[in-house]
Amino acid sequence: MNVLNLTSKSNSPPFELQIQALEERGIDCTTVSVPGMVTAESGRSVLDYVRFYPTVLTESLGSYDLVHANYGLTAPFALAQPRLPVVLSLWGTDLDGELGWVSKRCAPYCDATIVMSEQMKRELGQDCHVIPHGVDFDIFEPMSQSDAIDRLGWDPDANHVLFPYKKERTVKNYPRAARIVDAVRDDVSEPVHLQTAREVPHAEMSTYMNAADCLLLTSDREGSPNVVKEALACNLPVVSVDVGDVRERLEGVTPSSVCRTDAELRRALATILTSEPRSNGREQAEKINMEWMAARIHDVYRDVVDH
Repeated sequence: MNVLNLTSKSNSPPFELQIQALEERGIDCTTVSVPGMVTAESGRSVLDYVRFYPTVLTESLGSYDLVHANYGLTAPFALAQPRLPVVLSLWGTDLDGELGWVSKRCAPYCDATIVMSEQMKRELGQDCHVIPHGVDFDIFEPMSQSDAIDRLGWDPDANHVLFPYKKERTVKNYPRAARIVDAVRDDVSEPVHLQTAREVPHAEMSTYMNAADCLLLTSDREGSPNVVKEALACNLPVVSVDVGDVRERLEGVTPSSVCRTDAELRRALATILTSEPRSNGREQAEKINMEWMAARIHDVYRDVVDH
């Protein structure tokens, strides 16, 4: 099977791992990415997307079985090519963000749609497949916390709370995380440091997750945040707001907590920092692996091509 992938996020680790897992199943994948650059302050321009369409049209005339539009803003261009069936994957912000209307308009015209969580399925309001991104359990695995702290040069006598994004990513709501950690400092005896991840290679995030005492997620919106699944694979406790599929992913994971208010976040984080545990997350998360994800997507491809 030959698949033409369209994406605006070709350097996204979840997308790269998805392609790798599909190719390991014998699927030939070609990727065409929207031109232009994305920064924390700005996205691609309208002109970038105008330049994208001729490339998609030309490439679609090749010997492909289908087009897979990865991320909602690529869907119009997948649908505008004249001959191939279209599979659309929605990741989260492309459904509930300010341009979510593009995804909602395009999804009914696609031959199949994949979303990351049951919440996204309800928001989309149509029949679709729930297939969250998988986790590479060979990269994200438990290791000695003291060794990880040594590698990063963190204070071994302090508590470390991991906010796994850049501060500038507004949707991730760093100010709320900082506010929670500042409050928690009054609840625990040891120092508490809020650690962020800026320009950290994806594979190195495993070291951060093994060094930290807790992952704190305060995002305004999410689909199926991979950082939560990666934390579980490292047995790192998670304290999170109730977004995306986090509640489902944390079911049966202890210690971890899904919270709604700042007070709940503060209490849950303080409890974890004062008990110094690791979680049982890996045993709960192993079903969301790369092979499972690729097999489910492959099933969607076969169904679309056969019809």
